Amino acid sequence: MALSPITRRRLANFRANRRGWWSLWIFTVLFVVTLFAELIANDRPLLARVDGRWYFPVVVSYAESDIIEDGLPTTADWHDPYLRERVEERGWMVWPLVPYRYDSVVRDLGRPAPSPPSARNWLGTDDQARDVLARVIYGFRISVLFGFTLTIIASAVGIAAGAVQGYYGGLIDLLFQRFIEIWSGMPQLFLLIILASVIEPSFWSLLGFLLIFSWMGLTGVVRAEFLRGRNLDYVRAARALGVSDTRLMARHILPNAMVATLTFLPFILSGSVTVLASLDFLGFGLPPGSPSLGELLAQGKNNLQAPWLAFTGFVVLGGVLTLLIFVGEAVRDAFDPRKLPGGART
Repeated sequence: MALSPITRRRLANFRANRRGWWSLWIFTVLFVVTLFAELIANDRPLLARVDGRWYFPVVVSYAESDIIEDGLPTTADWHDPYLRERVEERGWMVWPLVPYRYDSVVRDLGRPAPSPPSARNWLGTDDQARDVLARVIYGFRISVLFGFTLTIIASAVGIAAGAVQGYYGGLIDLLFQRFIEIWSGMPQLFLLIILASVIEPSFWSLLGFLLIFSWMGLTGVVRAEFLRGRNLDYVRAARALGVSDTRLMARHILPNAMVATLTFLPFILSGSVTVLASLDFLGFGLPPGSPSLGELLAQGKNNLQAPWLAFTGFVVLGGVLTLLIFVGEAVRDAFDPRKLPGGART
């Protein structure tokens, strides 16, 4: 399918912003890699062969008695020295790059936790003797997935609300605006504290709570575009021909409104990632023990004698937000009608 000239110009403008172009590739690679976190950081081998039999511990939970004859009928602990010795005598096993999960406790550190970076734990361990690199990999994935989910759902709701406001105007727009003014003034943090005292926060409960307030981010932009677009000649002509309001909004006005909307999405995504990290830092985020960049920052604050914790959290979170901001700048340049490929302006 051939691209239209305006689409080709936008892609050329996006590629011309080298900082944003490479940031998109770096962020995409990191996100795709962390989607397979269980294959990169896990306390179970990827593959094992014992006495001529194949085992796939990364996807199947085996009992110790299923692997060796004198084993216990409990779930196999592949880090147990006795089990590892018996397996290596009778076969072999392939470990992931990081032989720990986000909740695995590292044994035999030789010093109190948190321990500094070493050949065994590349980024050290936290105050509960868990591998920091494994927690960063899992925490990056859950933060980005949370940000994507919140951004997509909140943007869809906000675009629909702004479209209804701008298209119909009048009393509907007036009442909706007053409702948004009241709703945006609600004390979100206090409500979240009350929610955390009633139920244990989880991924979906936090997502639902933040969605209640996050949908207003794009409403004003879409409303302004629909207020302008509903009086254009081609829209009035389509209305005179009997085109329904829903079809007018979806096919005639919304594509033009999305140009301004798309430039905000990378910045909204970075804000969604930040809000989860902030809640985890304050202790009102994901359940205790969950991999989280905000929880890593909180550990760095509570363990000033272990500067690698705060440094790792700062670099990872700051790097993610920097990449998203650079991508947002490139998207803004791509949709700028005055900008020509190569950086020149009309």
